[in-house]
Amino acid sequence: MPAETKLFPCLKDNYGVLIHDSATGATAAIDAPEAAPVEAALKETGWKLTDILVTHHHGDHTGGIAELKGRHKCRVVAPHAEAGKIPLVDETVREGDKVSVGKLTANVIETPGHTAGHITFWFHGDKLAFAGDTLFSVGCGRVIEGTPEMMWASLLKLRDLPGDTRVYCGHEYTLANIRFAQTIEPNNRALAARAKQAAEQIASGKPTIPTTIDEEKAANVFLRADVPAVAAAVGLAGKSAAQVFAEVRARKNKF
Repeated sequence: MPAETKLFPCLKDNYGVLIHDSATGATAAIDAPEAAPVEAALKETGWKLTDILVTHHHGDHTGGIAELKGRHKCRVVAPHAEAGKIPLVDETVREGDKVSVGKLTANVIETPGHTAGHITFWFHGDKLAFAGDTLFSVGCGRVIEGTPEMMWASLLKLRDLPGDTRVYCGHEYTLANIRFAQTIEPNNRALAARAKQAAEQIASGKPTIPTTIDEEKAANVFLRADVPAVAAAVGLAGKSAAQVFAEVRARKNKF
């Protein structure tokens, strides 16, 4: 049986998401920005929370853990490098580890940059990736604890996933990301198409995620730092992709 997912808004612009294994009844929350929306999603679906899979330590991804664990006695799985900053961790994971939610299995991919120990959960059998704040729809996370080189390497790991992998991220930033990306690639047709699609989604009250790896490769300027036209657009023709990425990210920080 394929995995089922339930996406829902949290806080100001965060997303929470549940992944459910109908064969066993196991359900994991990917991060826990706040408890109440998770509880509402569980009530709506009738699922029982068995796990919380944490991508990174920031409070807008961990604020609901204590309340949810207290109520559901669920397992909390977190990145090894950040376990000391995350409440009530039961199990830590690193690059190459696997995490099971019922009969569903995720590979752990270390994707540092936004935070030093950020991880992504890739449910390869279900073509799902939960990228937290590393990769956004037409964007990427701000480089806070890592370096641009580190973040670029993390994005390359995600870019190399199968193109039909559906990507869930931690925030609804798509329209703002598109506006910025068009300052770098104003003639990118895939980006223009995403702009139209995202505007329609937001206008009708729908989320702009999940996206796919193929869609991001075509429209996300942060995944295109090794495209010569992108390097030229930021005045860095012939420079390394990491240097181009750093410049694009720096421009986004000021946008």
